[in-house]
Amino acid sequence: MTALRLLLVDDHPVVRTGLAGMLAAEDDLAVVGEAGDGDEAVTLVRTLSPDVVLMDLRMPGMDGAAATERIVGEFPGTRVLVLTTYDTDTDIIRAVEAGATGYLLKDTPRTQLADAVRAAARGETILAPPVAARLVSHVRAPSEPILTNREVEVLAAVARGLSNADVGRDLYIGEATVKTHLLRIFAKLGVDDRTAAVTKAYGLGILPSPGTST
Repeated sequence: MTALRLLLVDDHPVVRTGLAGMLAAEDDLAVVGEAGDGDEAVTLVRTLSPDVVLMDLRMPGMDGAAATERIVGEFPGTRVLVLTTYDTDTDIIRAVEAGATGYLLKDTPRTQLADAVRAAARGETILAPPVAARLVSHVRAPSEPILTNREVEVLAAVARGLSNADVGRDLYIGEATVKTHLLRIFAKLGVDDRTAAVTKAYGLGILPSPGTST
């Protein structure tokens, strides 16, 4: 029986070592390489031709989602299985849209991880239960987040580089109210910070792109 060839991608060496040790107990799985970032992962896929890439998401340089898109686009025979500690809506959607075959969390038991790798190699979709639930919620949600007029005003002010205090003065509301609006905006857009909120708002057309006349 030919073993499945695996590439481990994570910016923490101790995580890669732990994964390699876990998977070494499986006779039909062989770790053929390790990468510490997305750029190195793409390079190693070219030279090693792995069957499955276990991909972390948040890494310096090219992140996991970008690397996944490159790998899937250039090497359709290689499957990418995301293995990360993050299960936010933004991370999940980016990974799935990039072409990942599956999305697992790092607390996945060894036997389940090994079975997931085998399933990914067969082209099956594998999702951790919390991830599957978030995807279902995303599909059921409106296609575009609905922000109130005030929330759009707050986000537009943030996009201009204003601090929370400056936004409050500009809109004649308290700084605490600005923070409350931002938390609601983050939840609706499925993001975790101001920069991501502004970026997503541009992408969805909630805010006009910089330089666009209105």
